[in-house]
Amino acid sequence: MSIQKSHTLFLLPVLLGVCTLVVGCAASTPELDAKFGDAVRASRERQTLNSTASVSKDPVLGIDGKAAVNAQDRYQDSFKSPPKTFEILGIGGSVTGQ
Repeated sequence: MSIQKSHTLFLLPVLLGVCTLVVGCAASTPELDAKFGDAVRASRERQTLNSTASVSKDPVLGIDGKAAVNAQDRYQDSFKSPPKTFEILGIGGSVTGQ
């Protein structure tokens, strides 16, 4: 077999593959495009307890101001000094206090 025929036999499948990819990328799917994002929107709606909460001007009930301030302060302090970690069975650290 000549070199020219072997190049042709190699390039033919490559060219067909490239053409297939180009046609596949150029194809339009109007049925799917019309429903794009519906699953995300439906999931967000199912997870929302009160969908009109952002419109309401009523205060949130269930926690007083002092408790809320203390909870917020503890939350902020948790980033300043994270809780100490501990070793389980002395794995992964040096042994102290011997």
